[in-house]
Amino acid sequence: MEQQDQSMKEGRLTLVLALATLIAAFGSSFQYGYNVAAVNSPALLMQQFYNETYYGRTGEFMEDFPLTLLWSVTVSMFPFGGFIGSLLVGPLVNKFGRKGALLFNNIFSIVPAILMGCSRVATSFELIIISRLLVGICAGVSSNVVPMYLGELAPKNLRGALGVVPQLFITVGILVAQIFGLRNLLANVDGWPILLGLTGVPAGLQLVLLPFFPESPRYLLIQKKDEAAAKKALQTLRGWDSVDREVAEIRQEDEAEKAAGFISVLKLFRMRSLRWQLLSIIVLMGGQQLSGVNAIYYYADQIYLSAGVPEEHVQYVTAGTGAVNVVMTFCAVFVVELLGRRLLLLLGFSICLIACCVLTAALALQDTVSWMPYISIVCVISYVIGHALGPSPIPALLITEIFLQSSRPSAFMVGGSVHWLSNFTVGLIFPFIQEGLGPYSFIVFAVICLLTTIYIFLIVPETKAKTFIEINQIFTKMNKVSEVYPEKEELKELPPVTSEQ
Repeated sequence: MEQQDQSMKEGRLTLVLALATLIAAFGSSFQYGYNVAAVNSPALLMQQFYNETYYGRTGEFMEDFPLTLLWSVTVSMFPFGGFIGSLLVGPLVNKFGRKGALLFNNIFSIVPAILMGCSRVATSFELIIISRLLVGICAGVSSNVVPMYLGELAPKNLRGALGVVPQLFITVGILVAQIFGLRNLLANVDGWPILLGLTGVPAGLQLVLLPFFPESPRYLLIQKKDEAAAKKALQTLRGWDSVDREVAEIRQEDEAEKAAGFISVLKLFRMRSLRWQLLSIIVLMGGQQLSGVNAIYYYADQIYLSAGVPEEHVQYVTAGTGAVNVVMTFCAVFVVELLGRRLLLLLGFSICLIACCVLTAALALQDTVSWMPYISIVCVISYVIGHALGPSPIPALLITEIFLQSSRPSAFMVGGSVHWLSNFTVGLIFPFIQEGLGPYSFIVFAVICLLTTIYIFLIVPETKAKTFIEINQIFTKMNKVSEVYPEKEELKELPPVTSEQ
């Protein structure tokens, strides 16, 4: 009974842990979502600013293609910066720690916020393009470090729920950008630089508040070798003094990591025992982004306009879509342990597939059937619901579950790189796809949703309520390797129980 009471105390959500989660997610993940959607509403105003600036320099306006290309570069600099940021994660978390990396990362938010806020006064669209790269780096770092930080702060029974919180704040950031982007608020000639510059506010708050919260106890104990600081951090997070058992568990995890040895990205690609895990993460991260979700947010207004929504109503429909995304991601926090990862992925991608197919038909027939624009809106909202249930939150969670500690950092680097490169590709080429294919643009995304769904059905196992060892035993059979791995393979000499979460 005493041991059960101790486990309940260790597994509770304390005020300190809740506040640390909120500050880390709001100061970092929120910005990711905000910057995804912030350029959507003022897009035409910003393009007009680009053209006027170019005219002031050369005495002539840009033609349509160079202007479209320049705008595509502006939009896609954000995910390209995200790719760069994902490559910086390892060095930053090792040098500064998890909390320290988040604090350092605020440089990549506050500086570009100032630059974007001053871009109109400085009559320089180059400042916007450079700033989009910098806030992308910020998002690339935070999208990996925040889940890592929260996962190492949380007790084992809360890691799954807290692991979805960053995605929830991404959707909240998208919604806030859409609300601030209403034309009677900031999506106007004078307001759009302020809209872009507001991304620095969460960073400033995090810079002030996060230093009062603990660093990751695991980082303090394993990498800094400071047991006293690790114990103090755990005591602060758990709200009680007896943390010796958790310290012992961290030590056991350290031994497991030492037994496996560090697995680099290059070694990760060479290991037969991790072949299907690696391929699954590449497919899921690629499918998540290439399925077109960010095309919805980067170019939502244009999509609704092409669907026949009156121009004066578009901004409200877009904000409503963002609200649906927040609600469904909030639901995902609770249903991920109830329905399981695999079912949510299959359900989510299937909904997206159907929505893309029906949306294509609706866009093609909108000029002949008067009520087709409403079908288009329903399809977009259905797509957002499907993506929020599975494809958005689950792939990053699966990286934690199907890789052990020694290979997880490299797996996050690979997954993050695929995520941001795919995001970059969609942001760069979607305007040209839309221009070339017209109402049939979403057929491309439908095909990707179909292929990803087939892969999940055939390959990806359910990981709900399974330990890391049990999950790896499933992949052991798939990879056709013996359970006793060759020397230096990941599971050799792994202490029992210690890798469970």
